[in-house]
Amino acid sequence: MTESELERPSKTAVKKEMQALQNLGEQLVKLSNNELAKIPIHDEHLREALTTARRLTSREALRRQLQYIGKLMRGIDLTEIEAGLAKRDEGQRELARAFHRLEELRDDVVELGLPGIEKVIAQFPDADRQRLRTLILQIGKDAKANKPPAAKRKLFQYLKELQEHQPKT
Repeated sequence: MTESELERPSKTAVKKEMQALQNLGEQLVKLSNNELAKIPIHDEHLREALTTARRLTSREALRRQLQYIGKLMRGIDLTEIEAGLAKRDEGQRELARAFHRLEELRDDVVELGLPGIEKVIAQFPDADRQRLRTLILQIGKDAKANKPPAAKRKLFQYLKELQEHQPKT
């Protein structure tokens, strides 16, 4: 083998790279307008190709457009785009973690009953004790009467409101 053959990537490696670029392009196409606006895409041809792909309804046309997007991305630095997608993904994971923490707090409050109010007050000092008390009592009544957990959902919504209005630290 010659030295140039050793330096050149194999066909399989090139295909894998192209597939990875197409997958990245597909992720970009699937983003909402607001999410896509937050991703730093400096290449105007790539931005135009993404816009075109989002309008396509034919599966085959979209496949060809994704191939074209992959080809365009071969020639540009993708670090900012990948960092933007990673930041978006981390934001989504943080929202999910916050949601789960609120669910756990709600479940703890329901399990503890009235003493659970102190746990909420400790986390959210601006919480309305009377509203929490009313919701906890209603949850107990609903459980005894085998009613749907409407009060439990209201408690979760109230906790969510408290979290959203809590000052960021």
